[in-house]
Amino acid sequence: MDVLVIGANGTTGRLTVDLLAKRNKYYARGMVRKEIQFEEIEKLGGLPVKGDLEGDFEQAFDEVDAVIFAAGSGGHTGPDKTKAVDEEGAMKAIDMAVQKGVSKFVMLSAIGAGDLTSMDIPEDMEDYYRAKHAADSHLEKSGLNYTIVRPGLLTDNSGTGKIRASEVLGDRKGEITRSDVAQVLVAALEHENLKNKAVEILNDEEDLMTALNRA
Repeated sequence: MDVLVIGANGTTGRLTVDLLAKRNKYYARGMVRKEIQFEEIEKLGGLPVKGDLEGDFEQAFDEVDAVIFAAGSGGHTGPDKTKAVDEEGAMKAIDMAVQKGVSKFVMLSAIGAGDLTSMDIPEDMEDYYRAKHAADSHLEKSGLNYTIVRPGLLTDNSGTGKIRASEVLGDRKGEITRSDVAQVLVAALEHENLKNKAVEILNDEEDLMTALNRA
């Protein structure tokens, strides 16, 4: 399976490319904005492809079977950039996946993005959450086979392989490592229980695959 990772130069994106490249059943393609970023993707065992969510990236979808969208504008950009990348860029990627007949689309979102009324969202995060909500809704209506992964607060700690997962977590307190998020993104490519479903995840005590089976 040829898997395109959009946002491959980000921390979670690089972890995802690395995981895919280590599994013989996947061929990892990492979409990055600049050629100077190619070397990092190659070191991870992936094939770098150039594409910009704010511009043209159609060529990045050539020969692609599945997409993992792990891009984000980052926490220090303004509302215009957030809308351009997290909402409009994601929507363009979804539409391109439909056009190209992609078999699976995995979206990296945010805990609580399915229902914004269920979260006490800080004012400085409102644009981000609105963008994620809009992109998720667009994916759900696209007709694609999809999974939306909604992690809580991300950390750079070592992966634990232990999480809790549910379509809507009753207790959203906690955090999750980017490494464990990457594990879930890759698992979602073929996990039957995650087909056409959104899942919220946080680190906890249950084995990752067991938790996904029960989500």
